[in-house]
Order: sequence, then C-alpha cells, then structure tokens
Amino acid sequence: MPNKMQRRTFLKRTFGTILTVLGLGSGGYFYANRIEPSLLEINKLDIKHSSIPTSFNGVKIVQFSDTHLGFHYNLHQLEKLVKKINHFQPDLIFFTGDLMDEPNKYEEINKIAPILQQLHATMGKYCIFGNHDHGGYGSEIYRNIMELSNFTVLLNESRLIRKNDGSYISLLGIDDRMLGKPDLAQAMKQVPKSSFKLLLSHAPDVADDASTYQIHWQLSGHSHGGQVKIPFIGALVVPPFAQNYPEGYYAIGDNNDLELYVNRGIGTTRLPFRFMAKPELTVFTLNSLESD
Repeated sequence: MPNKMQRRTFLKRTFGTILTVLGLGSGGYFYANRIEPSLLEINKLDIKHSSIPTSFNGVKIVQFSDTHLGFHYNLHQLEKLVKKINHFQPDLIFFTGDLMDEPNKYEEINKIAPILQQLHATMGKYCIFGNHDHGGYGSEIYRNIMELSNFTVLLNESRLIRKNDGSYISLLGIDDRMLGKPDLAQAMKQVPKSSFKLLLSHAPDVADDASTYQIHWQLSGHSHGGQVKIPFIGALVVPPFAQNYPEGYYAIGDNNDLELYVNRGIGTTRLPFRFMAKPELTVFTLNSLESD
C-alpha cells in the first residue's frame, strides 16, 4: 500500500479512536465528516492603516483558500462557493493557494476555469501558489487554470492596485514556502516605499520574515485552522510553516508593525474531517486611519 494511503488510514483510525475515547463515537465521526465541513463561516474584519489612501475607504476584499478539489470537495460545491463570494460584491478577490489536492490526477480540470470565471471583482482577482499547486508536477496546470479564470498569478512579484484618482496600494504575492521558492526581496523590488503593502503568502509563518520588510498586512491559508482540533489537546495535525500562526489574527514584530490573518480554508486534506475548525470565507474592508 502506498505510504500516502497508509498515512491517511492511520490518521483516520487515530481520529476515530480519539472520538471514541471522548465519548463522541459514530455521532462525532458523522459530524466531523459530513456536517462541519459544510458549515461555512463568514468572518469580517477591517484592515486599517494610515498608509491606506482615503479613496480606498470601503474597498471590499474577499479571501478564499485551500479548496483542495478532488479530496472530498467537488465542482458543485465550488459553484456554490462562487455564488456566495459574488453575493458580497467584492472589489478584490484573493485566492491564497491549494486549488486541487493533486493537480496531476484531477480528472475534471477543464471544468474548473469556467466556474472561477464567474467570480466578479471590480478591481481584480489575484492568486498565489500553495504547496499542493506545485505538488504532482502541477505548477503549470494551476497557473493555466487561474489565468484562464482571469486571475493574476503573483509569483514573487507585486502589482499596484489603483483608483481612478491615481491613488494606489501595493499588493505582493510570493511563492509557497514548502515546495516553491519564495523571494520577498524580489517581490519588494518595484514596491513604492510609502505605499500600503499587503502580502499574499500561502504559508503563515513567513510573517516572521515579512515583518522585517515593512509590510503592513499579510493574508495566508495553508493551516486549515488545524482542521481537526481535540478539546484540551489542540490540533491533531498542523502543517509545516503554519506552526506559529495556525489561524485567525496576529500582530507581529517588535512594534506590532505587521498584521496577519490566517484563513482556515474551504476544503480538507489528508483527513476528510473538520472538527472545531469550520471552513471559512474572510471579508475585509479597507479603511484609512485618517478617516477615523
């Protein structure tokens, strides 16, 4: 039996054993396998900073992450997710990696782009690579899908997000920390020093490095919020490069100069369960501190 299947079988049995010990039994197993993975939570936060131009006040961003298509997440669910995202009428949409669980084995690749093309954002759609987007020789597969879907793929580079009056903020995106080659210095090369800087990084723990680059905010995924958390014990599995910042909001650096938000993602991987780690969409609203 392949090592991956052995690992998944071991994890599933371990999780089942833990539920039994906790007295949850088959009911807990059913909840974690069928119920919680569909309980999409919408979290809303303000991104405030004095470097954000007042013309950006009220600009709405929707972040989604880690769909892992092919592993207990299908195209019908993706279509529902697209409708949910469009419901918020975002100005910007960010996808922070891991579109398919195994890109080179996914059999419905040609059906993904037509769905993602239906996502509408008045100021653009942007994405970065996650570790699964590189896995299984999937790098070009992922890039092609996202470009066909009218997403701008940011790979150690930046873009200026502009308003009609000429004001702007800087958006940076780096490669995945686990299987890619992230290069913050390269991504920063064309970034105006005085601009508000927002970084997309699949791996949350990159924030420790990002805090030394005068980056103001970072949005990440990857961790799934631990995906399975046991009361009084914590997460069953936390992936590398999400150990320090597994979910939610953090202020980082000596003066809390970098603010980080880690999205719990949509799908599952390794284990077809979520327990105390609901899937998440995050809706951010930009505001200049000068407007307070």
